[in-house]
Amino acid sequence: MSSEPGHAHSDGDHDHQHGAEVTQSNERRIRLVFILTAGYALVQAIGGWLAGSLALIADAGHMVSDSAALLLALVAYRVARWPIDAQRTYGFHRVRVLAALANGATLLLLVAWIAWEAVQRINQPAEILAGPMLVVATIGLVVNLVGAYALWSGDSGDSNLRGALLHVVGDLLGSVGAIVAAIGIMLTGWSILDPLLSVLVAGLVIRSAWGLVSDSIRVLLQATPKGIVADEIEAGLLNLPGIAEAGHFHAWTLTDESIVATVHVSPKEGIDPLTLPSVVASFLKEGHGIDHVTVQVDPRGALLARHA
Repeated sequence: MSSEPGHAHSDGDHDHQHGAEVTQSNERRIRLVFILTAGYALVQAIGGWLAGSLALIADAGHMVSDSAALLLALVAYRVARWPIDAQRTYGFHRVRVLAALANGATLLLLVAWIAWEAVQRINQPAEILAGPMLVVATIGLVVNLVGAYALWSGDSGDSNLRGALLHVVGDLLGSVGAIVAAIGIMLTGWSILDPLLSVLVAGLVIRSAWGLVSDSIRVLLQATPKGIVADEIEAGLLNLPGIAEAGHFHAWTLTDESIVATVHVSPKEGIDPLTLPSVVASFLKEGHGIDHVTVQVDPRGALLARHA
């Protein structure tokens, strides 16, 4: 065996596009739901303003956040088609991460405004036109039911589709809440129900917005993906046949569905070093969902010497 370190690269069964499989039917479903959701968000915002309903405006913000999530899902499908080039060897996947970060930060500002306005209305209740509020909320319920059915009837194995469905279900619950609040105001005259509901909806928005921001920051900082512990993986590699040493494991997220890793290993006596990359790649793929790994094969003792 050569005294110089060796370098090998393995993707398992993957090619070098690093893109998600594009399903035309699912893309059409998400595009339809995006148009419905974004269109209704505009209607809801205008209706909430005219009816004086902060709850409708807050739910419109929730719809905007979910529209953005649906748009990002569409971007993921399109990005999967873009070829890599000499300057962007991983393609354009981080564009989606940057968009998610901007989207989340904007929504946090919206939540702050909703919370401030809700406090003002609780202290000084404003007149709410419960009838128009009920009409707008009912239209939203119908739109969300149509969107949920379109996504539910698609390919359940598509993570983009599953994520979009969860967002639409959240919108559906927001519409139900707005309907209940409108009926409550009509029956009791308690206009305070509107700002109270707006705070509840704002809570849904802040949860999804903070998730977008925190996940985006983790990806941009190349933090180790959740559920992956370097020491445990290195220990697992040492249990594989043919590997004498393992170390310098690093992993980061390329997109929200693709994890990239690098690791150094050394072969045991009599083991062909060229066989190790495929063994390591299979272990990381099957046990930890890492679909792209670069393996450097070092001479025996090299890793121990570095730690000495």
